[in-house]
Amino acid sequence: MLRLSSLAPAAALTFLPQAAFAAEFDGASLGFAWALPFVGILLSIALFPLLASHFWEHHQGKIAAAWGLLVLIPMALAFGPTAAIHALAHTALLEYIPFILLLLALFTVAGGILVRGNIHGAPGTNTMLLGLGTVLASFIGTTGASMVMIRPIMRANDDRRHNVHVIVFFIFLVSNIGGSLTPLGDPPLFLGFLRGVDFFWTTTHLLPETLFASGVLLALFFVIDLAIYKKEGRVRPDPTPDNPVRVTGGLNFLLIFIIIAAILMSATTDLGRVTLLGVEIELANALRDLIMIVVTIISLKTTPKANRIENGFSWGPIKEVAKLFAGIFIAIIPVLAMLKAGANGAFAPLVALVTNPDGSANNAAYFWLSGGLSSFLDNAPTYLVFFELAGGDPQQLMTTGALTLTAISAGAVFMGANSYIGNAPNFMVYAIAREGGVRMPSFFGYLLWSGAILIPTFLLLTLLFFRA
Repeated sequence: MLRLSSLAPAAALTFLPQAAFAAEFDGASLGFAWALPFVGILLSIALFPLLASHFWEHHQGKIAAAWGLLVLIPMALAFGPTAAIHALAHTALLEYIPFILLLLALFTVAGGILVRGNIHGAPGTNTMLLGLGTVLASFIGTTGASMVMIRPIMRANDDRRHNVHVIVFFIFLVSNIGGSLTPLGDPPLFLGFLRGVDFFWTTTHLLPETLFASGVLLALFFVIDLAIYKKEGRVRPDPTPDNPVRVTGGLNFLLIFIIIAAILMSATTDLGRVTLLGVEIELANALRDLIMIVVTIISLKTTPKANRIENGFSWGPIKEVAKLFAGIFIAIIPVLAMLKAGANGAFAPLVALVTNPDGSANNAAYFWLSGGLSSFLDNAPTYLVFFELAGGDPQQLMTTGALTLTAISAGAVFMGANSYIGNAPNFMVYAIAREGGVRMPSFFGYLLWSGAILIPTFLLLTLLFFRA
């Protein structure tokens, strides 16, 4: 199962409330029924893979389409076909297409980077590998870093009797927390970038929280791994003997820098605008999207096919995300309008939960609520919900509301590690590890790991950073 979180970036819901429905939708007049399709598609993504995986695998596109139609059809009836068509065009041109192209580029480039060879998985080595993957996640995304690093760390530990903890901490760090320092790292942060949050705002404002969380977890991992290592020794023959590590597909690293440069260009350059189907498109953004297509083609043409085969690369995850996000982007339209209404809308109780008696933001509540929902639903739309709840103005949130935006961002990214379904790479790593012979804990067994290790870490994080 791959969920929006994957990987990559789902940001493009960007201009929705300001433009497409500013006139047609009065969020204060909408009842909670308009939010049911959004709730429905998120619950479908969370529960179907656990309760009816075979059915979900074959019908996920149809299910996503059904939830989307449950918004579009009532929208056309209530506000007119023109409003519904304009909303669909706006979502497709300004949101869905940029989202899927960036995700495609990052996914393709990361899939072309192959780490060959093997080293022995001693505690120090394992800690360094986890640290490397944590850093890498902010540049090629949590999905990309997970796919590049999971097989090398499994090979390093395949002679050890107890190696489950290595994969669990890998999910904590590489598949989640590591993606918090750039908008490329995790979809919620790219969403914020497309809504107007500066590219390097994330790096500077989430750096202390990221260093603390990752530092605590890496130190704790080293202590646990050292104790297990001393107790067990090397009791099994090594199926992959140590040999020099080599990285191939190096051109893909250059392509990553091109992706970053294209994103920065789109944020800082004004090349004019064109109108298509009634939607105003910035030419700089169109050029950025074209570069994503070119980067994808170059990576496919220049990377040896053997690299992708050894990486277990397939187009399945991209196809799944493309189907699911088509439904999510449509279903969230009325939700955003309702959140814009604040205390005057259907989500007034949620506003009260994140607001102190004096009217100021309760940053601890933002951190835990955005994180709690991101643990079991998709963290990108969850981030968007709380972004809007905090006012939705990126300039205000980057300045006077900086701590609130930091809390929302950290909650959405960090707490995706709380369950297998909290972020796309979690389940992918779980499946690869099980296939490789690692006796991974069950869904509820993993919750025991995250509850014992992550929750205390996040409580400390709250006391240190989000009490104000």
